[in-house]
Amino acid sequence: MSQRQLALRMEVPRTYVSKIENEKATPTLSSLERLARALEVSIPILLSGGERNRQEEVLELIEDQFVAELMPFMSQLNGMQMSSILAQVRDLTIRPRRSA
Repeated sequence: MSQRQLALRMEVPRTYVSKIENEKATPTLSSLERLARALEVSIPILLSGGERNRQEEVLELIEDQFVAELMPFMSQLNGMQMSSILAQVRDLTIRPRRSA
């Protein structure tokens, strides 16, 4: 996302986004809220640099409807099948399908 796009989402001048990015300005609490909302993340995730632990990632995956539907069948898969499905899920998260 460009600085201009982020600034539009945050409803602030692009130069302000540039200053924050280059550590020449410290965002206010209000700006942090706008930034988190613009990036569609929580403030704690924003402040942690986006680092999540494995448990948080697993919990998020389990909440996904597609993954939840697969869970009952996972124990029946062999290593090759499991690897194939995980690769496909990884591809979907990197390159989401386009709507028809």
